[in-house]
Amino acid sequence: MDVEFIEFNIRRGLILKFFNNNKEVSISQLLKYVNDYPGINTAKITLNRDLRELLELGWIIKVGQGRSTSYKLSLQYNLFRELDNNLYFKTESDKRSVKEKFDFGIFLLLEKASIFLADEIKLLKDLTKEYQKNIKNISPGILKKEFERLMIDLSWKSSKIEGNTYTLLETEVLIRENKKAKNRTDKETIMIINHKKAFEYILSSKDNFKKISIAKIENVHYLLTKELNISRNLRKTLVGITGTKYRPLDNEHQIREALEKTCKLVNKIKNPFSKALLLMILIAYIQPFEDGNKRTSRLLGNAILIANGICPLSYSNADEIEYKKAVILFYELNNIRHFKMLFIAQFMFAIRHYFRIKM
Repeated sequence: MDVEFIEFNIRRGLILKFFNNNKEVSISQLLKYVNDYPGINTAKITLNRDLRELLELGWIIKVGQGRSTSYKLSLQYNLFRELDNNLYFKTESDKRSVKEKFDFGIFLLLEKASIFLADEIKLLKDLTKEYQKNIKNISPGILKKEFERLMIDLSWKSSKIEGNTYTLLETEVLIRENKKAKNRTDKETIMIINHKKAFEYILSSKDNFKKISIAKIENVHYLLTKELNISRNLRKTLVGITGTKYRPLDNEHQIREALEKTCKLVNKIKNPFSKALLLMILIAYIQPFEDGNKRTSRLLGNAILIANGICPLSYSNADEIEYKKAVILFYELNNIRHFKMLFIAQFMFAIRHYFRIKM
């Protein structure tokens, strides 16, 4: 990583910190603040370039003209604002100041947002090239086994996030040998098997997920919740979410409207990583079904990745609590940064952990 790139990130961090502490700032104020930082010596022309990039990202907006020009943070920046995760969750959920209701304005903000920064996109593309090279160099039989291995890890961890007590080894025996683990409930066993069937369906009909629709979302949800006494259709009643004051929409017509807007947004976006991430977080935010929403979101995110020739995620080494915190931050603050960081980390893990068999 070159020095110029490192310096830019330090400057960007300082600039955003200054904005966070001030309602409106001028370039002269910014220049003084940045250059007071040890080791930083920034020319005005460089700072102007930084501000242009932040304007293009939509993180700041320009106020006034000429010598009276100033800048301030945009509403869109809140999507990516860096938060102290640990400090935030030290406050009990009922005492946090949060957005308690679904905000339809989120669709316009996300449509205009650059979900991944240039350096993040480069990383994801480089990792994808590595994955595509790897799968070309292994036999069809080994490729099938590697997808099975990833599917076992995904079925275990995705179920564990939802409270399932199956261990990874028990999950492997269940999927490969159809042997139920002792002291596990029928519900837990069915949940694991449903993940397997949903993943296999996505693999076998990957082209179907190049475009998303409500019917496709409902179909994946059905596969994941079959025989678990969960209604198949969009919910008609209010649901509560543990650990947050946020309450999703309680009207079936509004739920359908929100899902329609989600499909329209996701289908409009070209970057497959942005498509996958936004579909995942918006399904979790809308909570269109009475249960099984986050499971559905994880499988559909993978469906988009697979449809675009990209390695799916198993979430195998994801911390369940941190995953839930990242989702809650979007519920309560519409902040997507922590969920995005988790997504990137899990993609890096998947590339390093699967499909690396040497022939």
